[in-house]
Amino acid sequence: MKESKNYKWIVVALLWVVALLNYMDRQMLSTMRPSMQVDIHELQSATNFGYLMGIFLWVYGFMSPVSGIIADKVNRKWLIVISLFVWSGVTYGMGYAKNFHEIYWLRAIMGISEALYIPAGLSLIADFHSEKTRSLAIGIHMTGLYVGQALGGFGATIAAAFSWHVTFHWFGITGIVYSLVLVLFLREKKNKSEETSVDSTLNTGRIPVFKGLAMLFTNVSFWIILFYFAIPSLPGWATKNWLPTLFAQNLDIPMSQAGPLSTITIAASSFLGVIFGGILSDKWVQQNIRGRIYTSAIGLSLTIPSLLLLGFGHSLFNVIGAALCFGVGYGMFDANNMPILCQFVSAKNRATAYGIMNMTGVFLGAFITDLLGSSSDAGNLGKSFAMLGAVVLVAVIIQLIFLRPKFKGFSDIKLNMK
Repeated sequence: MKESKNYKWIVVALLWVVALLNYMDRQMLSTMRPSMQVDIHELQSATNFGYLMGIFLWVYGFMSPVSGIIADKVNRKWLIVISLFVWSGVTYGMGYAKNFHEIYWLRAIMGISEALYIPAGLSLIADFHSEKTRSLAIGIHMTGLYVGQALGGFGATIAAAFSWHVTFHWFGITGIVYSLVLVLFLREKKNKSEETSVDSTLNTGRIPVFKGLAMLFTNVSFWIILFYFAIPSLPGWATKNWLPTLFAQNLDIPMSQAGPLSTITIAASSFLGVIFGGILSDKWVQQNIRGRIYTSAIGLSLTIPSLLLLGFGHSLFNVIGAALCFGVGYGMFDANNMPILCQFVSAKNRATAYGIMNMTGVFLGAFITDLLGSSSDAGNLGKSFAMLGAVVLVAVIIQLIFLRPKFKGFSDIKLNMK
């Protein structure tokens, strides 16, 4: 029994490493362009490099709902293992690429394989954890993404010391070896099929694809969750892709300083935010069924003044303070998306639901990245960042007014009906 109780945290630890590898392998390419363009001359063109980064986002986005549907129908352990093995194999193979087209198609395959992970991983953690620990567990897992994103930046350092070929090889081998570790120690939640909901038809086994989608799209609460998840993705992707540029402009410092300063500030504060938001949410929901929603709303509210200061601040104190506040707030939001979804969507549909949410967020991320590029060229990057605060405010208001859960989690329904 003791081992069984502890295993839910072993799952988080195992998947934390997968999350790290997921973001590390996708991010490292963005820092390795100078090393790679010596051998692959097409990468000297910023346009071509943009195509290379864009193909991953578009494929990843389109695959997210599909990966969610698959995760709800198959054994998630093996889906995660295969996903990790394939994208790590792709990373390894990129070290052998000789031209732009080979890198391009390998990057597309990486988008497919990496998309398979997040819905499966988050729904597996959600199933192993009850409402008492779900937000903290998801939050700890999310820190793996932040650490992976930060470590991906060291790809350029390793490439400078050795070569970009060796860097891809060793990062890929690491993931391949770790996939074998998952084969030995990761397992599916045995009683996944025992989760119940208000609709008694869910007790008959896995839901057919179109029926599951119909249940989601006729659920008004899911549309609200989709909206409030998608809107904060705009500033979320804006900070990932344009915050270093904003730091460089507002503080009048070189990119070599602005890049590490901005990414480390956001990563460290987001790390604190997901842990704090997870603990607060898990405790609050025991006292108030809307505790998770309130925690998420507080987090998003912190990002609003942060975006204003990021946009118009020109002192080190203002800009760093704003970035720290944004990271903490966004981390609190990040830790509670899947747990809130669990209050409105059955375990048998959670991966599908999160896949749709992930697709929407990625596509909005691609949109805002392009828009802020034009804004930066026009000298209005700071103003555009500040305007995103108003958009987030609308999401917070809608979330607080319309999201009213009846249960702490769908797994509670069975207990409440007895």
